Amino acid sequence: MKNIKDLKIAICSDHAGYELKRKIIEYLKEKDPSKLQDFGTFSPESSDYPDVAHPMAQELENGLFDFGIAICGSGNGISMTVNKHQGIRAALCWKPELAELARLHNNANVISLPARFINTEEAFEMLDIFFRTDFEGGRHERRVNKISC
Repeated sequence: MKNIKDLKIAICSDHAGYELKRKIIEYLKEKDPSKLQDFGTFSPESSDYPDVAHPMAQELENGLFDFGIAICGSGNGISMTVNKHQGIRAALCWKPELAELARLHNNANVISLPARFINTEEAFEMLDIFFRTDFEGGRHERRVNKISC
């Protein structure tokens, strides 16, 4: 089990996820991760999720962060974008069980959240579960190793 104080976390959102992202940043700052970086967007004005998702994914892929959080209206577009990077395994989560399974079985390193379909408390619960759950390995490791092209 990981201690959030030891984690380096990257976060990004488009305009639809901006408000949820702000709340998540406040929540995470209270937990004091070793590093927390916001890759934008920095306002609720219309923006394109790839413009923030690619830089975040690249830095995660380069090993500068342990985990990423990607947020857009449905969670789909931003998840598809970060998953274009070979070292990223993003999982779209809208309930706690999915966040846990994303880590246990898929070794996900990015949680994608659908801002228009979850509330703040649900997001916090999923993040807590995602960050504290370790990859189970075993039979799942073989499968995860086959994900990258």
